[in-house]
Amino acid sequence: MNRLKGAVAIVTGGAVGIGRAACVRLAEEGAAVAITDVREDDGRALAADIERAGGVAAFWRLDVSSEADVQQVFAAVTARFGPMTVLVNNAGISGVNKPTHEITEAEWDALMAVNVKGVFFCTKHAIPAMRQAGRGSIINLSSIYGLIGAGDVPPYHASKGAVRLMTKNDALIYAPDRIRVNSIHPGFIWTPMVESFAGSQGDVQAVRRALDAKHPLGHVGDPDDIAWGVVYLASEEARFITGSELVIDGGYTAQ
Repeated sequence: MNRLKGAVAIVTGGAVGIGRAACVRLAEEGAAVAITDVREDDGRALAADIERAGGVAAFWRLDVSSEADVQQVFAAVTARFGPMTVLVNNAGISGVNKPTHEITEAEWDALMAVNVKGVFFCTKHAIPAMRQAGRGSIINLSSIYGLIGAGDVPPYHASKGAVRLMTKNDALIYAPDRIRVNSIHPGFIWTPMVESFAGSQGDVQAVRRALDAKHPLGHVGDPDDIAWGVVYLASEEARFITGSELVIDGGYTAQ
């Protein structure tokens, strides 16, 4: 219950799915959690749920593609809870599923603004607070598709590969400041985004069975499978880990 006592955590895309699970588990382990998202109703409801359960949490609306928004929200979090020590760069979108030669510049840029520029902005504005705190853990949500290709969603693959290398480079830059930077690479996790994808393919349950079969353990993951990885990387248990890739994929990339 006290693995993160005294920590101040910001989670982007924290209102639903993996982000929501991460917020709940971080709060259970003693962190003060800033839930940030564009989904205001979901975010406020989650903050209330965490507070009712005895945790410390608050919600801020945040568009990670806007640097001014990031700067303003991060300053507000620091004023409320103190300097952040944990940043979970979770906000992301799946983008269009077209062959590369059919993708428009606007479609490419819309995804990169959230998945890559958002990680850049949030990391940029987390560093001063973490330096003030004298420590920090930045956890970037990449994907198995930051490690391998699948012959689909080209902008998404490109963005998650970028996040993987941003992680390693920032780990080297900020190691002298005792700021660790690591990436998590989930397999298919049953979140609203994946469920929406399944729905776009027709029979949701049939698609889920097909996704289950892609994982040697026989099923897709749950948000908590990733949330516990976030807790580990945020905690002092991972104090000697930086620039690494935590793959949580049910064996998908072992094939």
